[in-house]
Amino acid sequence: MLRSVICAVLGHVDHGKSSILDKIRGTAIVRSEPGQITQSIGASIIPLDVIQKVCGSLLSTVNMSFTIPGLLFIDTPGHAAFTNLRKRGGNLADIAILVVDINEGFKPQTLEAIDILKHYKTPFIIAANKADIISGWRASDGSGCSLMKTISEQSDNVKQELDTKLYKLVASLSGMEFDSERFDRVDDYTKQIAIVPCSAKSGEGIPELLMVISGLAQKFLEEKLHYTAQGPAKGTILEVKKDKGLGTTLDVILYDGTLRKDDVIVIGTLGEPITTKVKALFEPMPLAEMRDKKAKFKPVKQVSAAAGVKISAIGIETAVAGMPVRSAKENVEKTKEAIMHEVEEVALETTPKGVVVKADSLGSLEAVVRLLKEKEIPVKKVSIGNINHKDILDARSNYEEDPLLSVVMGFNVELSEDASHDEEDVKIITGDVIYNIIDRLEKWRDEERKKQQQKELAILITPCKIRLLKEYVFRQSNPAVVGVDVEGGTLRVDTPLMKEGKQITSARSIQLEKESISSAEAGSRVAVSFDRVMVGRQINGGDVLYSAIPEDDFRKLKALKKYLSPIEVEIIKEIALIMRKENPLWGV
Repeated sequence: MLRSVICAVLGHVDHGKSSILDKIRGTAIVRSEPGQITQSIGASIIPLDVIQKVCGSLLSTVNMSFTIPGLLFIDTPGHAAFTNLRKRGGNLADIAILVVDINEGFKPQTLEAIDILKHYKTPFIIAANKADIISGWRASDGSGCSLMKTISEQSDNVKQELDTKLYKLVASLSGMEFDSERFDRVDDYTKQIAIVPCSAKSGEGIPELLMVISGLAQKFLEEKLHYTAQGPAKGTILEVKKDKGLGTTLDVILYDGTLRKDDVIVIGTLGEPITTKVKALFEPMPLAEMRDKKAKFKPVKQVSAAAGVKISAIGIETAVAGMPVRSAKENVEKTKEAIMHEVEEVALETTPKGVVVKADSLGSLEAVVRLLKEKEIPVKKVSIGNINHKDILDARSNYEEDPLLSVVMGFNVELSEDASHDEEDVKIITGDVIYNIIDRLEKWRDEERKKQQQKELAILITPCKIRLLKEYVFRQSNPAVVGVDVEGGTLRVDTPLMKEGKQITSARSIQLEKESISSAEAGSRVAVSFDRVMVGRQINGGDVLYSAIPEDDFRKLKALKKYLSPIEVEIIKEIALIMRKENPLWGV
C-alpha cells in the first residue's frame, strides 16, 4: 500500500509558513465537502481527491496518473520540528516546501533550513510568498484564475519587478550550489529547484504549489511511499505535551504500520528506552486547528500511516521530541535493541574535552553537534533539557586546560534555577537559531584568542624601528636625549635597542611635546632619553636602531605574526637578516 506523502514546511519567521498552510486548508475546505480534510497532531492530511479539486485542470499539465493517497503537511511553528522528524538513515519528510518572503529574500532561518534540507538530502521546492504586496500587483478576482494568467495580466513594471525578485532568489540559491528557476520555466525537476510565486493572503499560486508538490512526489517518490498496513507501528515524537485530564501525552507522526490501543510501545531516549502500553489514542475533530488549546479530540482504536496521533500512556514524562516510537507486538527486547541502535546512529560523538551542548530535542541536538563538528569544535557532553548547574561544572572543568572550551551552548532551552549566567570562567550561549549561536560562539572564541594573544604579546619585546634625528640632539650623554622618528612598530619605555646587531641601549623615557608618555606608535616624532650611550660615539644622528628582540621572543612573534601589522612583520624580517649575518641559524 501507498501512504500519504509527508511534506514539511520550513522557512524564516514571519515569511508565511503557517499562513500558507492555513490557505491550503481553507482553499481545500471551500472546494471540497466539509469533513474531507483530516488534521492530525501537528499535521494536515489533504486527500488526493481534494487536491484534484483544488488544482482542477492544472493537474492535466503534469500528464500523469496519480496513485498517492494524499499529502500530509507537517504543521508546527518554525522549522525546528523538521530536525525532529527523523528515522533511521535520514529524515522522515519525503519532500519539503521552503517558504520565502519574495520581498525580503533569504534570512538566517531560511539559510538554516536549506542547510538542514541539504544535509538530509530532502527534495524541496520554494514558495515565494507575499507576491501580492509587490507594488502595483493586481490580484485575481478569485474565480479560479491560474497564476500564469494573473502574472500575464500584470503591468510590465510589475512583471519586471517580479522577475527581479525571483532572480535574486535564484542567485542566492546558486551561491549554495543549487540550480533553480520559476516552476513554469524548469527544464528538469531532477536538477532544478522549482520556485512558485504565491500569496497566502489572496490564494494566488496555492493550486500551483499543490500541483508541483503532488507531481514531484508522484513521479520521484512513489517507491518510498510503500508501507505495511498491518505491520508494527513506526513513528517519531513531534512534541511532548501536558494535556488537561490526560497528563503527559505524545504528538507522534506515524510513518509506517498501524498503532492500536493497548499496544506495547518502546520509546527512545538518550539512555534506557521507555517501555509502556498505549492507554488511549486521539485524533482531532475534523478541521480543528491543532495549536488551538480549545481543540477537541476524539478517541480512536487504531491509526495507520501516514498520520499524526496523540498518544496517552503511563511513564512517558521523560520522553523528548525527535525520539523514535515503535510498537512491539511480541519481542519487546528486540525492539528495545533496535531503538537504542537507531538513537546511537545520531551523530553525537563526544570527546574528553569540549563544549557542553543542551537542546530541546534529539533533532536539534544532532543539528548543533553536526555544525560544531564542521567547525572542528569538540563536544564533551550532550543532553536534552534546560541548562543546569552540573552542565556548568562540566564546562568549567575545561578551563584550566583550554578556556575556549569552557562553554555551555543551549538551543531552545533556558537556565534552570540552580544555574546562573554569571558563573565565573564559563561562557553560556543560548538562542533559538542554530546558526546564530554557532556564530556567537565563534565570535567569542576569536575575541578570547585575541585577548590571550595580546597578553602574550605584552610580555614580549615587540618589533620597533626608529631613526635618530641629527638636528634634534638635546643632550649628548647621561642620558643622551635625541629626537627620533618612529618608522615602524611601537617604541615603549624600557624597550632594549640595538645597532648593527648589538644591543647598546634602551629607551629610558619618551616625551611628546614635553609630556612624558609610555609608548609612541609608528609615525610619531618624539624625544627619547637613552642610557649608557653618548651621541658622537655609540650613536649618531641619522642612525637606525631596532628593538633588540631576544631569540626566544622572535620565535614566539613568528607564531603570533597574524596579530602584528604588516610593517611590524617587515621589521622582524629585517631584524632576522641583521642577526643572521653572524649566526645563520638565529631564530630558526
